[in-house]
Amino acid sequence: MLVIRSLAGSDALLENLSQSDDTRLMFKALNDTTPTRDVGHAGTAMRFLTACFAVRGGPVVLTGSDRLRQRPVGPLVDALRSLGAGIEYPGKEGFPPVRITRKLTRGGEVTVRGDVSSQFISALMMIGPVLEGGLRIRLRGEVVSDTYLRMTLRLMNRCGIEANFAGDLIRIPEQPYRVEPMRVESDWSAASYWYMVAAMLPGSEITLPGLTTDSLQGDSVIMKLFEPLGVKTRPGEEGITLVSEDTRLPERFEQDFTGCPDLVQTCACTLCALGVRFRFTGTRTLRIKETDRIAALQKELSRLGFVLKAGAEGTWIAWEGDRCEPEASPVIGTYHDHRMAMSFAPLAVRFPGMAVRNPMEVTKSYPAFWDHMRQAGFRAEEG
Repeated sequence: MLVIRSLAGSDALLENLSQSDDTRLMFKALNDTTPTRDVGHAGTAMRFLTACFAVRGGPVVLTGSDRLRQRPVGPLVDALRSLGAGIEYPGKEGFPPVRITRKLTRGGEVTVRGDVSSQFISALMMIGPVLEGGLRIRLRGEVVSDTYLRMTLRLMNRCGIEANFAGDLIRIPEQPYRVEPMRVESDWSAASYWYMVAAMLPGSEITLPGLTTDSLQGDSVIMKLFEPLGVKTRPGEEGITLVSEDTRLPERFEQDFTGCPDLVQTCACTLCALGVRFRFTGTRTLRIKETDRIAALQKELSRLGFVLKAGAEGTWIAWEGDRCEPEASPVIGTYHDHRMAMSFAPLAVRFPGMAVRNPMEVTKSYPAFWDHMRQAGFRAEEG
């Protein structure tokens, strides 16, 4: 919504914005006037802003942390260049930082692989309406994270844009954005860690404000994923309440996470703790997140005695009940990844004395996480 508001040239009030690093860095980069904008670890900001500044014009350099410079941006830059944008790589070809020099004004048609990060495609979608002649985005091959593309499209619809996504083609005519004051949804990805807490503590009730069961967000599927684990979702006027009950757990859990890859760590940690064997597919994009999340899960869950297996290309990850000797006082590595910290923290219910290294990585998406854990009754100490 910050990007759409900027493209619209609007100052409409956006309520309930996250206080996360990603949101703060996005806001700062959009409103800064310096020639270089640093977005830290925020891959979403890097990708969305590359497209946004391509139509706003440069010169501007977008850069970030060492890890961000290892995360690809080539498919997006190639698409923007094919339309006429002037974008250069001051460093390694295909990776941040990027220097935007020539303003993009005309649209047309671009072809993008559907199995790359949905952020590349969403970035292109959002600039489509402000390009002369609009934009047609043709997706080649399997489309991953389809739910994020449809969320982007529905937000654009709310802001006056008529566009169509059918088959492998997204059509976005040239037209003006109309941004009205809006209350932004709370984050279902962050809510997933409370589903994890509820699943491990039968009999608990947890109320989460600002969430609705008819959410635009693909990660709201967590409601259905945790029903077999005894967690029911009850809607209310101010948000939702999680009601956790004793239940007979399934012997095995299988799920395709193509549309909700950010839930993999939450679900893997929960199922291991509950002793439920699982096999996840649709996990290939986890190799290029804040860290290689598959390798990170394998290493850190082994500290707790769980042996995970994974396909070489990351297309699947599984736990078949294999165990190893757990560490006596495990210290969980976070790898500059907020979701590693948050998905392992609730495991302290089953592994007292467990510690999480670099706990403030959570500020990337959920700065109040540790305060909320304490509010819920956990003891979280720094040491």
